[in-house]
Amino acid sequence: MARSAYVTDLKTLQGECSANYLRLLRLVGDMEQGQQREIGLGDAPDDAEVKSAFALRLHVRQNAPYTTLVEISQTGPLDRVVERPRMRVHLYHDVRMAEVIDFQRERHFSGRYRYPNPRMHQPDEKLQLNRFLGEWLAHGLAHGRSAFVAETP
Repeated sequence: MARSAYVTDLKTLQGECSANYLRLLRLVGDMEQGQQREIGLGDAPDDAEVKSAFALRLHVRQNAPYTTLVEISQTGPLDRVVERPRMRVHLYHDVRMAEVIDFQRERHFSGRYRYPNPRMHQPDEKLQLNRFLGEWLAHGLAHGRSAFVAETP
């Protein structure tokens, strides 16, 4: 039986990117370039060290009239053992969309991949990354507690 080629679902991808734009606006707000926000996740004891162990971190890397670049990472108890999840997201204000442009230091994701491929990307890798971003941000919005962190150079 011949396997049919994966066809990029642009409507779904654009929907994810639009929803992620709105989620990020709620989390980033009016932050400026160099500013960070830490969102504590879950219920942690009053110990500040433990609270910061479970957090979603948003760092505005670049701010331009029509775009914003945000780095998102998450801290956790296994940070010394495994690399923490990290991605860079480009917000396009003119079209009100946010797109993952970098995940774990890998960049430039295609809309579709032949499978198998040397990097073992899924055929819909770009959609899956943007869907993961949406779930990550939705969790932060639903369960997070925000704290503004001082500017970084």
